[in-house]
Amino acid sequence: MMLTPSSNRGTKRRGFTLVELVIVVLVIGILTAVAAPKMMNTATNARVSGTKQSLMVLRDALELYRSQNGTFPTLANINTNSGLMPFLSGPFPINQVTTANQVATVVAGTSPITATVGTAGGWSYDVANGELRVNDASTAVANPAPVTW
Repeated sequence: MMLTPSSNRGTKRRGFTLVELVIVVLVIGILTAVAAPKMMNTATNARVSGTKQSLMVLRDALELYRSQNGTFPTLANINTNSGLMPFLSGPFPINQVTTANQVATVVAGTSPITATVGTAGGWSYDVANGELRVNDASTAVANPAPVTW
């Protein structure tokens, strides 16, 4: 028996229809639109988490210094061997959330602390009460208080 072209059409399907392909592309597009923002923000979240951890380490070191010496370290010796360095394992932590250079410098702050405009990142420190915050000079004009956690 020989098959006619009309009966052959329903039994041998070799590809996808245009509608099926469009549906698959739409589903992939929706999944990408939902997942991409979460994946793209991973680096920022890592920098924020690292800076929060560094801030906690520095604050713990400040409390250890104060418990041994009775006062907080001065601005001049905070990141030296006569300051916090004996209480830290490794180099002085870096502020990673600033848009400027990621540096480990400490700038003087006032009480209450305000970000130092023109200073490229680092930490803001109040010698009087030992308060330490992230100094983000790029946002100092719009938001005079530096990042605090």
